Amino acid sequence: MNSYLLSLAIWVPVLGALPVLALGSGRRNMVRWLALAVALAGFAVTLPLYIGFDVHQTGMQYVEQLPWIPRFNLQYMLGVDGISMPFVILNSFITVIVVIAGWDVIEEKQAQYMGAFLIMSGLVNGIFSALDGILFYVFFEASLIPMYIIIGVWGGPNRVYAAIKFFLYTLLGSLLMLVAMIWLFLEAGGSASILDWYRLPIGLTAQILLFIAFMLSFAVKVPMWPVHTWLPDAHVEAPTGGSVVLAAIALKQGAYGFLRFSLPILPDASHYLAPMVITLSLIAVVYIGFVALAQADMKKLVAYSSISHMGFVTLGFFIFNPLGMEGALVQMISHGFVAGAMFLCIGVMYDRMHSRQIADYGGVVNTMPKFAAFFMLFAMANSGLPATSGFVGEFMVVLGAVKFNFWIGFAAATTLILGAAYTLWMYKRVVFGAVANDHVAKLTDINAREFLFLAVLAICVLAMGLYPLPVTEVMHASVDNLLKHVAVSKLP
Repeated sequence: MNSYLLSLAIWVPVLGALPVLALGSGRRNMVRWLALAVALAGFAVTLPLYIGFDVHQTGMQYVEQLPWIPRFNLQYMLGVDGISMPFVILNSFITVIVVIAGWDVIEEKQAQYMGAFLIMSGLVNGIFSALDGILFYVFFEASLIPMYIIIGVWGGPNRVYAAIKFFLYTLLGSLLMLVAMIWLFLEAGGSASILDWYRLPIGLTAQILLFIAFMLSFAVKVPMWPVHTWLPDAHVEAPTGGSVVLAAIALKQGAYGFLRFSLPILPDASHYLAPMVITLSLIAVVYIGFVALAQADMKKLVAYSSISHMGFVTLGFFIFNPLGMEGALVQMISHGFVAGAMFLCIGVMYDRMHSRQIADYGGVVNTMPKFAAFFMLFAMANSGLPATSGFVGEFMVVLGAVKFNFWIGFAAATTLILGAAYTLWMYKRVVFGAVANDHVAKLTDINAREFLFLAVLAICVLAMGLYPLPVTEVMHASVDNLLKHVAVSKLP
């Protein structure tokens, strides 16, 4: 199937950002509408990927291949399967939400703000569709730059510290990935095609070293315990849109890397080191859940809850059964909706009160009843309530984990109680009770723009919770194919 849909998904937002940047900040209204038009166009070109997708095909679809750097045999090679295609659509959808969310809130350098998100959207689509290892690396690293700028320019008081910490953590991890990729490139006779790397026979020692190199890069991005400390700082300092993209999209890049590189290229090392990854995942789910309980800042609480939820994702990958892996993928998409919505809700309150401290609120339902209803739905989804998207993925991972080992499944399941505890306790202190102070008494309910983006996310959360089949059916063939591939030893 030859088309240019993936190139459009990458380059429409990137090139569309140029006229947005050229307009400058003097024409706010024109900047906003143009940015929205570009974001909608970027989302529109991804929809045919889903509509025309063959759910029974295991290989790559919508493949594009052009010479990129012929001297080194590097190809501009794109393609998606049932694992990567949903994330291209999710990323483009979240970009539209972020542009609407920043409509009135960003007053300074609005053209640059919108432009940075549009460029990031295109680069992230490149990460999810690159089939050339070096091309993947270029997109992976380039996506750091707009996020670094977003945190560093429009963030909170400690924004420079948070931006530098985010950049250094991710960059240092990625350098090891580059070393691993160069080794694979030479071993494959000068081919950087990821699909060629899947067929390489590699000894166990080399596999383990390569696995650790890839894991350090992807674990920072997920982020897994103990390399997670950059995330709460980045979330707290980032503007609302930055937090939404970090939670909904950036964390998924690391998890996706495990599926595209670690598992299929290094199956023996993946099985050999699975107990270590499962242990780290359970620590993230349990320990970080307790850390979240102790937070006084709402953004920090949701940031830690993201780390805990992503622990379910890495757990699902390394129990090597279809339920666990599909559950992890569903959890990644659901987390994109739910965590994004939670940060938007906190942003709505922050825009009015300029505080994220739980103690500064109380009785918000009295002055913002519509907002409280939306916030309740997203809090329940964050807790994993049945009929919300948050339940589907976690339930599938727990079922898969029980099949793999009862006690691992039991440990993962009990932590769902922690998720409900920290989320609902925050909600109770912020929203319920009598009006806590004069600031809360003066709050105004959500306007039409805020209602729009919260309602769209609410529909996504409920639709996926009640009827997840449209999401899971595109994954079946690719997940089964990946698991068959991982089951075959690559030892020479």
